Amino acid sequence: MLITGASRGVGAACAVALARKGARLVLAAKTMEPDPRLPGTLIETAQAVEAAGGEAHVVAFDARDSDACTELVERTVERFGGIDVLVNNAGAIFWAPVANWSVKRFDLVFGVNMRASFALSRAAIPHMRARGGGHILMMSPPIVSAALAGKAPYLVSKWGMTALAMAIDAEESDHGISASALWPVTGIRTAATENLGMGSASEWRKPDILADATVMLLERDPAHARFRAWLDEEVLAEGGITDLTGYRCDPNAEPMPMSIELVDPGWAARNGRA
Repeated sequence: MLITGASRGVGAACAVALARKGARLVLAAKTMEPDPRLPGTLIETAQAVEAAGGEAHVVAFDARDSDACTELVERTVERFGGIDVLVNNAGAIFWAPVANWSVKRFDLVFGVNMRASFALSRAAIPHMRARGGGHILMMSPPIVSAALAGKAPYLVSKWGMTALAMAIDAEESDHGISASALWPVTGIRTAATENLGMGSASEWRKPDILADATVMLLERDPAHARFRAWLDEEVLAEGGITDLTGYRCDPNAEPMPMSIELVDPGWAARNGRA
């Protein structure tokens, strides 16, 4: 399994959750050495993976470098003899009206989100075909059209990941390859949400909710798991988990839908969560 953005947050949580299942993981991100501005490194995630019973190999890479993306997949295959799972988790976020975006910022967001997901998926598909199948998972939201104001380039880059998964799933189903997207209903406590002031502890859940949903999705036989833009709560409910109190950052506060409302305003009201 290859996970990008694995030095902290959702990527690190996914790595540890998969390690508990005995996964052999290549962990990829930019941060190898401690950064005073951001907690977490690939080395720390690797240590947590091994403590959880998995096997970890770390690779420092720049998601914006397409050659580095191809090399990362090749190193995964060289290390473990193939690749069964690719989790495109690395992401860049910036919100502003279109007039306030610089081209440099636009290129950064699209480079990390959409372009890297394309480059990594494209490199992984032939190896998955050779093994008779595999999973590609995008950390991206359902595609809707009502929430663009103030964050259009960011959302378009994330929706592009979802569209890419939809296409890959249709194109590669005969090869046993499944591709899907996964998105949280509520805000998730990560370095990005904290640094950008996107809510507070009472409004967030722990990254573990996405990690547990990821495990449930990847345990399915990819030959029969067709595309869907999943929400974390939906995945867990199908797996019989409806009590989500353990995922709260504030044990005394149940978070209201926030992440899904950013891409689909009105979701909470339509689903009895307003």
